[in-house]
Amino acid sequence: MRALICKKYAPPSELSLEQMKDPIPTKSQLLVGVKAAGINFPDVLAIEGKYQVKTEPPFVPGNEAAGIVEAIGEDVTRFKPGDHVIVTSSGGAFAEKCIAEESTSIAMMPELDFAQGAGFMVTYGTSYHALHQSAKLQEGETILVLGAAGGVGITAVEIAKAKGARVIAAASSDDKLAFARDAGADECINYSKVPLKETVKKLTQGKGADVVYDPVGGSLADEALRATAWHGRYLVIGFACGDIPKFPANIMLLKEASVIGVWWGTWAMKNPKLHFQNLNEIAALIKNGQLLPKITEQYPIDDYQDAFKVITERRAKGKVVLTMTS
Repeated sequence: MRALICKKYAPPSELSLEQMKDPIPTKSQLLVGVKAAGINFPDVLAIEGKYQVKTEPPFVPGNEAAGIVEAIGEDVTRFKPGDHVIVTSSGGAFAEKCIAEESTSIAMMPELDFAQGAGFMVTYGTSYHALHQSAKLQEGETILVLGAAGGVGITAVEIAKAKGARVIAAASSDDKLAFARDAGADECINYSKVPLKETVKKLTQGKGADVVYDPVGGSLADEALRATAWHGRYLVIGFACGDIPKFPANIMLLKEASVIGVWWGTWAMKNPKLHFQNLNEIAALIKNGQLLPKITEQYPIDDYQDAFKVITERRAKGKVVLTMTS
């Protein structure tokens, strides 16, 4: 099989596409013939050696894929060869074949194709957990979504609307905001043109946002925190801009606000029953048409450098996936 290999911590452009031996599943594992693999910003951090949990090179990056089961370990009971599946893995997804645990795999939903399946688990899993368990977003509340056109941002817009919230989408260009509005955003803020805090306050008649969903970080974080309402909940999703914010504790005191970290992957491992309950609820929303994974860019694995540029240059709208030829 062919696979992308990270031989040293470096930008994704320095990955190497090479032939490798096919992996062999053991016990509770599946061998999946990958049809598509989703690219997420944490993949870039992992390749550069900047992620919270480091994998020592050499390794094959990538943590979510969709494909067809080719072989199973002796303890697998829920899948058989030929089944179409969506999987999360501890690396290895950017390859023509990957290993995944049965416990972190689900059957492909008939409403999705392979590319949509590859872009489903991490982004929708993260946003659903963030809004459901972490923020406990309620119908009628207002949520501010930063980076609203990106992979996780656009799913937060969709899920918040499905929960009956009022969604204020914030992004750096009018083109991205149009994409967010098509996904259901009620109001849009181009924070490259207007001040974020003041605009949120104006749109909420001075109250502020009940929930802030922030996968961006950096200088916007302080403005967004100051734009929260009384008892606001600020969700720390990630740091796409590269800078980790330092929050002013006095603002949290004055608003009795909460800053909540969201690390979906670890939460899912610690709470498998709730994780699968979330996935079933997301699947139901997809089935009734309230959610639909938005795959805006597909690149064959040979063009991986172009695919990663969409992420690193922050041009992504929706999900970027790699497709395999096998």
